Formats: sequence, C-alpha cells, structure tokens
Amino acid sequence: MARPGLSRPAPVVPARPPLPGRTPAALLSIASNTALILLKVVAGSITGSVAILTEAMHSAIDLVASIVAYFSVRKAEEPADEDHRYGHEKVENLAAAIEGMLILVGSGVIAFEAIRRLLDHAPVEKLGFGIAVIAFSMVANLVVSAFISRRARQTDSAALEGDAAHLRTDALTSGGVLIALVLVQVTGAEWLDPAMALVVAAAIVGAGWRILTRSTRVLVDEALPAGEMEAIREAIVDFGPRGVAGFHKLRTRRAGARRYVDLHVQFRSGTTLEDAHATAHALQTAIQARVRGADVLIHLEPEQNVRPGTEIPPVT
Repeated sequence: MARPGLSRPAPVVPARPPLPGRTPAALLSIASNTALILLKVVAGSITGSVAILTEAMHSAIDLVASIVAYFSVRKAEEPADEDHRYGHEKVENLAAAIEGMLILVGSGVIAFEAIRRLLDHAPVEKLGFGIAVIAFSMVANLVVSAFISRRARQTDSAALEGDAAHLRTDALTSGGVLIALVLVQVTGAEWLDPAMALVVAAAIVGAGWRILTRSTRVLVDEALPAGEMEAIREAIVDFGPRGVAGFHKLRTRRAGARRYVDLHVQFRSGTTLEDAHATAHALQTAIQARVRGADVLIHLEPEQNVRPGTEIPPVT
C-alpha cells in the first residue's frame, strides 16, 4: 500500500477474497489414495509382484503427502493474525517441500526392495488380477490428478500442485508396471517385475527432486519469475504521464498463492502529496491486475531521489 515516508495510510484496496475449493480437492486425493493402497496391497499379496507392492508403497507416500496438503491448505486459508501478519500462505510451500522429501525417501525403500527381489528370484503368479488392479489405478490417478491440477491452477496452490504431480507420477509408473506385468505373463521373464520397480524408483526420484527444489526456492524468498517482474515494470512505466518520475528498490517474493511486491516510486516536482497518494493506489491496482494475487506496498519519494538509469521519461 502507498505510504508517505514511514507512515502507512489506511488501505483502499478491498480485502483479498479467499481462494475456495482447495480443501475438497485435497480430501478427494486422500480418499483416492486410500482406496488404491488397499487394492494394490491385496493385488501384490496375491501375485507376489514386487512392482505392485512398490506401487502400493508409492500410493502410501502419496497418501501421506495428500494429508499434509489437506492440513496445509486449511492453514493457508486462515486470515493473518497478530503472530502472522503476512498470513499463513507459506505453509503450503513448506508442505510441498515435505512432500518432495517423502517421495525421495520412498524411492530409496522401493529400490532396496526391488534389488532384494532381483537377487532372490521371487516367483510371480496370478498376474491377471494384478494387471486389472494396476490398470484401474492408472486410470483413477489420471482422472484425480487432472481434477486436482485444474484446481491448483485456479487457486494457485503449491500444495495441490505438488499433490497432483505425485498422482501423475503414480499414473506413469503404474503404466510402466502394467507393461512389465504383461511382458512377464507373455514371456515368463520374472526378472522384469523387480527391474520395472527400479525404473519406478528412478522416476519417483525425479518427481520428488523437482517438487523439493521448486518449493525451497519460495521458502528462501526467491524473486518472482522474469515475466511477472517485467509486467510490474511495464505497469510502473505506464504511469509516467501521471507524474511518476522513476522507481527503484523493487523487491518481490512469493508465499503460497500470494505475491508480495514492494518498491520506492519517485514523483515529479510539484506533485502534491494527495495526488501522489492517489496515483500510488492506482498503480497498486494496475500491478494487481497484471500479477495475480499481488500484495503491493509503495514508498513515495521526491523526484531528486531518482537514480540514474531508472528514470521514466516525461510526456512531451
């Protein structure tokens, strides 16, 4: 919000609306993963397939991640309070980081079990039931992940984005396991079962690493992407005709679905405090229109504070 000097005027921008729909999506993920775990454990026990059992473990990791996502989105929806003046949105990014670490740990367990089965030459039997379960699991995860991914984009939720990525990875690995089971049934090469489990573990590592690095960048207050930074600069330059002479100390960061933007804006000599204040609020609104979920704070300065290279040319 605009502020002269160190004082901060009463906000004129309406309070930001809540982002609905995140909690039901997280609950759907929990229910889906719970059902798939039960199916895969039964199928793995009947067939003796390590690939199916690793898929069950993968779904168990997804279930834990979904539970973390559920509680994080509920916490993120709480309004700011005296102890958390910037709100609770960063809880979502912390949850996404936890999800990424869970995936990495789970991939290690899967790899260990697959190598043990390769060495033991454990038999695989009754593959028809296992193939049916894995095929159903793949379709279910594709449908649920598509729904959650769409809701994540609508609400800009990091936790739901991570959850959808888990489910997409689970669907892809289920496809690999399905191919392996069919090949085992056709060729009798039972080593393909644990070998595919190792491939699944490798795929999970890649997904976990991407989620972990993406969330930690937010936790350490990385600046907004180049496209959003350019949109902010363009919005400021457009206010040159309204007395804006320049700007500097532009700082940005993200927390959950919220973007935080603060900067110093210089106004041309002769601009009254009232006019500068009104222009600053209009600039706030312009930035918020270009950058979704932006919380903008502007510090007003006189024209002599313009730094070389940051000038906005006056209208001629």
